[in-house]
Amino acid sequence: MCDSSKQAIFVLSARPISTLMLAHLFNLHNCLFMAVVAHLIMTAVISVFARHKVEYLSLAWIMGIFAVIIAGTLAVEDIILGSSPGLLHPAMLLALTATVFLQSIYPLSITMPGFLQWQRSVKYALPAIILFVIYGLLLIIGHRPIQLRSFADINENLFSSDLLLRFAMLVISIGYIVNIFGLPRLMLRNPNTPHYLFGYAFALGISLCLYTWLTINFSINHLCIWIVVFTAINLYLCLRTLETIAVGLPLPQAEVEEPEMTAETSDEQQEDFNEANLHRFKVIETWMKANRKAWCDFKFGRDQLCAATGINRHLMLQSIRSQGYYNIHEYISHYRIAEVQRMIRRGEARSVTDCLDAGFASTKTLRSSFEKFTGHSIDSHFDTAHS
Repeated sequence: MCDSSKQAIFVLSARPISTLMLAHLFNLHNCLFMAVVAHLIMTAVISVFARHKVEYLSLAWIMGIFAVIIAGTLAVEDIILGSSPGLLHPAMLLALTATVFLQSIYPLSITMPGFLQWQRSVKYALPAIILFVIYGLLLIIGHRPIQLRSFADINENLFSSDLLLRFAMLVISIGYIVNIFGLPRLMLRNPNTPHYLFGYAFALGISLCLYTWLTINFSINHLCIWIVVFTAINLYLCLRTLETIAVGLPLPQAEVEEPEMTAETSDEQQEDFNEANLHRFKVIETWMKANRKAWCDFKFGRDQLCAATGINRHLMLQSIRSQGYYNIHEYISHYRIAEVQRMIRRGEARSVTDCLDAGFASTKTLRSSFEKFTGHSIDSHFDTAHS
């Protein structure tokens, strides 16, 4: 037999082997196991950084919840393989609703900071919570869902309460998915939004459309594909978030031999140093005066001011301290207190609560800051203004 014939036989026989190896590698058990490990690693890493920056806490919690859900799915793997859930199975729909809600939280920044956004989180999740409660009560009283094996079964049970609940879950999930596709347009309003979140939101929408189809027409192979895609998208978000953190880390100081300084040279450098600080401070002042609406938001702080002016926090602190302020927070509060006084003077604020529009998160913070800057209480200021 010639060499070319032997080579052809080897290629033909190798194809099924490679296909079997690929099928074995990406079976349901391996896909679930790899997804659990990946999400646990992401949870651990992001949790470490969340200790230093609370912004990443929601992402750590979300990845942790996904790890627990996938681990639970791994525990019932035999049940999934041994059964055929059919069309629009409640378990698949509930998982879809939970997934689309959780994956839209971080880009929307709904839960951060949690103690300020809790009401908003509950409001956003309320439709899903109601359906989860209804299904929980139905399971407690012994309700068994209708098995839908074909689209003909849907026509036969179209107006049953069970099917109507499934349609409601599907509609709510699609609503969350539409929100995810709308995230890039929504995030464009915030100049501080990382650009990678736009691509993440779009990829997330495509992934969840795939899962929606999986819910309607279940297949083990499609489920494995979705798990891999789902994990890859979350890994992308995690790695890009870590990249953002790494870029913000200070660079190591290079050891450079400094030339001998004469008294004249030292005075000249000090003068240049003061001029540079004054120039940066004027840039900050110009921005603050032109963007009152931005710092009247109580979430506005040092990081947002640095991003808006293009000055890093060390140079900004240096410039602001050169003008007599203790820190950046005190500088921003100075503007907010001036805004409160203006609102009271013009009659725009009739109570302490009205003054929160100047950028304070609570009346307690407002009262303490006002007394610190003016030397008297805001209540006495109101009395003087109204007298």
